[in-house]
Amino acid sequence: MPVLNRIADYAPQMTAWRQHLHQHPELGFECHETAAFIVARLREIGVDEIHEGIGRTGVVAIVNGSGEGPTLGLRADMDALPIVEVTGKPYASTVPGRMHACGHDGHVTMLLGAAKYLAETRRFAGRVALIFQPAEEDGGGGAAMVEDGMMDRFDIREVYGIHNSPNTPFGHFHTAPGALMAAVDTAWVYLTGKGGHGATPHETVDPIPAAVGMIGALQTVVSRNVHALDELVISITQIHSGTASNIIPEEAWFCATIRSFTPEVRALAKKRFHEIVEGHAAAYGVAARVDYDWGYPPTVNHAAQAGFAAEVAREISGDGAVLADAPKEMGAEDFSYMLQARPGAYLFLGTGPGAGLHHAAFDFNDEAAPVGASFFARLVERALPLS
Repeated sequence: MPVLNRIADYAPQMTAWRQHLHQHPELGFECHETAAFIVARLREIGVDEIHEGIGRTGVVAIVNGSGEGPTLGLRADMDALPIVEVTGKPYASTVPGRMHACGHDGHVTMLLGAAKYLAETRRFAGRVALIFQPAEEDGGGGAAMVEDGMMDRFDIREVYGIHNSPNTPFGHFHTAPGALMAAVDTAWVYLTGKGGHGATPHETVDPIPAAVGMIGALQTVVSRNVHALDELVISITQIHSGTASNIIPEEAWFCATIRSFTPEVRALAKKRFHEIVEGHAAAYGVAARVDYDWGYPPTVNHAAQAGFAAEVAREISGDGAVLADAPKEMGAEDFSYMLQARPGAYLFLGTGPGAGLHHAAFDFNDEAAPVGASFFARLVERALPLS
């Protein structure tokens, strides 16, 4: 079964929705206009309930089926990124320094398309909870909605989500049971020495060699402290110090992202990070402070739900276009909090050639929205069949 005919008919309307969202990006939890646009479309569609302000600016809408049954959750994230867009498209961002560079505008559109179909047809028994989530990129909107009682309030039994995947063949899906995406932790290291003249380094305590020593030693955590078959990434992403060529600075700081999959490796990485910083600080005679932010947990699909989602994806795209045992990815995703709260699965949908995620030239492929909407719609009809 390809894209559902009825959803294919929605394509021009879905494109208009997506491009409007693309023009009006919002960051983090400040998705007020985005949420208002979604609510307006949901009212036009004719869903049965709309609940606003969940997880601050999140929206949950309910569509009732044609019989009694459990509630299935479908999630789309709706926040953008602090990037200056360079696509040159007529519908490019109208907000300086912000753009939808990760396709969340497309994710919202997929879910709205599915909502329209489900509200018109109602060929399922039970309820669908349409989850529109803020702050996936930064802030943990998924956790905020779960902590706001969303799962219990709407009696959500299972939950599913999709992310677009540029440069994956168009219409291809990939997912896997178990860990699919990594946990992400972030560390900031602040060093204080004694500044002075660049001509008299012996009179200073230079924080720059200390930072360089720490950064080099931190790479040994992956190569010497973790089993070769256990995945871990420690990437130093920022380093800042100094103001002039002839001044040894008083302070330096650097930042790292730490990606892992298991609680044991995650804990080991944190322990060794602190030990290395503290040891090098003592050796170089600087004061050091580590702010270690325990971030999103790994995105772990439940086996039965991942297998079921792959079956539905095959209905939409065909057997050869679905990879059900995809390798893990070191990216992170706060849908992980929803999967900790309820069984479910997360999938990637190929959108064909184009700029990568988080790139200033990225643009979601509008032709993919009906594919994602069809997947969501068939997932509901298969999971909640009418007797």
